[in-house]
Amino acid sequence: METKIVQQALNEFGALVVERAQDNLKRGGKYGTHNASGNLSRSLTFKTKINPNSLEFDFYAESYWKLLDFGTKGSQSSNKAPQSPYKANASTGAIDKWVVRKGLKGTRSRSGQFTSRKSMVAAITKSINRTGTPETKFFRNAFDLEYKNFDETIAEKYGLDLESFLKYVINENIKR
Repeated sequence: METKIVQQALNEFGALVVERAQDNLKRGGKYGTHNASGNLSRSLTFKTKINPNSLEFDFYAESYWKLLDFGTKGSQSSNKAPQSPYKANASTGAIDKWVVRKGLKGTRSRSGQFTSRKSMVAAITKSINRTGTPETKFFRNAFDLEYKNFDETIAEKYGLDLESFLKYVINENIKR
């Protein structure tokens, strides 16, 4: 069966999901973009493969995408992401890189005492590990939104491919 139309529909769907997910990362949430380094956004890709009896469709991204999408539960509280299957495990190295990318400098406390970047990183890491991180749904929202449209599109496109296949089979059988 000719599968060009289905392949095209899958490719369009994948491209739209990736584009919307990248926009969601860029837009971010309460504290700004979720795309501090841009690595996650650049890593979002998809791959389609149509076999004679099946369709394969996979999305790929940096390994930490699920932690950002689903959020994490903290050791003392899971209020930020109660449904998440993931536990917070922030490292000071990763948080330090994030602080540098965000351009956060050492600050002064209310009493005027200076807090170094190292102390700030330790406090942020401790807070994340205790309270977790909120879910962003940057990917799930993109997927769900595009899937609503795709469900109708793929049925229509698959129907067109099936129609062309049947015409081909009928023409081949008539010629004999």
